[in-house]
Amino acid sequence: MPQDVIIQSDLPDLLHRGKVRDTHDLGNGCLLMVATDRISAFDVVLPTAIPQKGLVLSRLSAYWFQRTGHIVPNHLIAMADQAERLVSNSSGVSLPDELPQDIAARAMVVRKAERIDIECVVRGYITGSAWAEYRASGTVGGGAMPEGMREGDMFPQSLFTPTTKAETGHDMPMSMDEVRDMVGPELAEKLEDTSRQVYEFARDEARAHGIIIADTKMEFGLLDGELILIDELLTPDSSRFWDASGYEPGKSQPNFDKQFVRDWLLNSGWDREPPAPELPPDVVKMTTDRYIEAFERITGQAWAGVAEQAG
Repeated sequence: MPQDVIIQSDLPDLLHRGKVRDTHDLGNGCLLMVATDRISAFDVVLPTAIPQKGLVLSRLSAYWFQRTGHIVPNHLIAMADQAERLVSNSSGVSLPDELPQDIAARAMVVRKAERIDIECVVRGYITGSAWAEYRASGTVGGGAMPEGMREGDMFPQSLFTPTTKAETGHDMPMSMDEVRDMVGPELAEKLEDTSRQVYEFARDEARAHGIIIADTKMEFGLLDGELILIDELLTPDSSRFWDASGYEPGKSQPNFDKQFVRDWLLNSGWDREPPAPELPPDVVKMTTDRYIEAFERITGQAWAGVAEQAG
């Protein structure tokens, strides 16, 4: 296994091991959230890791958390390898002794919030499961759509299509009535409005850098009664990133996300149920390259410099 691959974090005080992230309790209301190099598809963790993926996810999430703070607060205090920011922003937080540098580079120190168990999905373009639903019924998220849409067409306005957040198995679509029943009408409206604002801000900024954010999913929590963004934000894992220069409705779009992995899995004949097959080396390398190019295009930072600083 390459040295730049982190399959899991073995630090103390593990609270949760998700599909990609390992979360550890730091005390004083703070958590250490480690983005590993695991990759999931169709809600199944694959047996093959993607080198440097966790670095991209954590660094790109931090970028977007900082860029969207004017819209909604978030849980990020600092990257775990940014000691000066940790000292200035969080009194009483101490990192595990002898925290490995490769883990610290992939980890965020965050505020602990009460998670809202809803995946807040926003769609700007018709693709994926939305395209499948539209072809079957002419709807997306249960709502009627214009006739004659092509795969990859932009919606007249961004759509909020929430789903359940399943610990195991597949996330399931939720109606707004179900969201209201779960969290109340006021918070349900705030989740929709905030999700769309964050998506539309990022969509416009990324488009200026040659990337179309076709859709994304976000997670929110409550901290002292205030709605905040948590988990990751606008990464190639949680979003579809398309190359704007090759964008052409009516076909699958050139992308910088894990759609490449999804396509390979579907072509392999896998039935989307565990266990998943191993990814071949060329798919692994091309996935790493796509994630890194997405980071570079969006942030304007050269990955070599970022990786060297993190290492």
